[in-house]
Amino acid sequence: MPGRELPQLQQLFLTDGGLETDLIFNQGVDLPCFASIVLLRDATGTKRLADYYRRYFDIARQARTGFILESATWRASEDWAIPLGLTLDELDGLNRRAVALLLELRGEWADAGLPIVVSGCHGPRGDGYDPGHVMTAAEARAYHARQAAALVEAGADMLSAMTMTNTPEAIGLTEAARDVGAPVAVSFTLETDGRLPTGETLAGAIRAVEDATSGYPAYYMVNCAHTSHYEAVLDNGAEWTRRVRGLRSNASRSSHAELNVMTTLDDGDPAEFGRDHARLRAAYPSLTVLGGCCGTDHRHVAAIAASLNE
Repeated sequence: MPGRELPQLQQLFLTDGGLETDLIFNQGVDLPCFASIVLLRDATGTKRLADYYRRYFDIARQARTGFILESATWRASEDWAIPLGLTLDELDGLNRRAVALLLELRGEWADAGLPIVVSGCHGPRGDGYDPGHVMTAAEARAYHARQAAALVEAGADMLSAMTMTNTPEAIGLTEAARDVGAPVAVSFTLETDGRLPTGETLAGAIRAVEDATSGYPAYYMVNCAHTSHYEAVLDNGAEWTRRVRGLRSNASRSSHAELNVMTTLDDGDPAEFGRDHARLRAAYPSLTVLGGCCGTDHRHVAAIAASLNE
């Protein structure tokens, strides 16, 4: 099955933080519809993205971990073409360009001797906080097929299903990954109670995807939630918990409803963020992919690396 040989299943990997919140709030970049893909339309934006990734790779290099390069394609599926003023062919081209940039960076860093995985990022069809209209699994499979094909044809090693708010979309996206022969990591958005925005439990969501896809995902992740929101729902004795291999947590303890109306960034406490992840990694050694989500930047990932080495 695709994914069994992914190096992040064998050793610790770091990845980046909250790309869009960092660009908007810390760097003052205008991202229409929260879509970082638009930066790839010109050389200036492409350089900004490359510099963003380089800062994180420097952290991984110093920590001697692997590194996952996640493409800037979270909001680059079909429904976002018109709001972004793009044709579907132009959007396909930007998806391919996003992967091409990561392949170039991997080549640039080859002498570092660290394993680097290029991941093609899928976001939800709608909002990452609110499930809105929930598609059937078949509808989701058809919807995500085009982007999956573009990312894999461009050379992505795997796909990631980020901020999944409901199980049918996670199942459909997993099947779209299977259709193009790509490993996929499925990452669920959680609320302050540790449940998906639909009210589903994390355990139930993972089991539903496992059952519907014969366990196809390479692994699962949690993202877009503070560690305090989900730590209590992990179960050390459960098989489903061992399938959770990655964390991309929010910096803030606020709910999604609260975050949605904030006009300034809540970046939390990076040092505490690092200690929280070191504690979780010690409790759950199967966690091998660590990074950040909303409100996080290179400081938070550097704090993870520092805390793991203490």
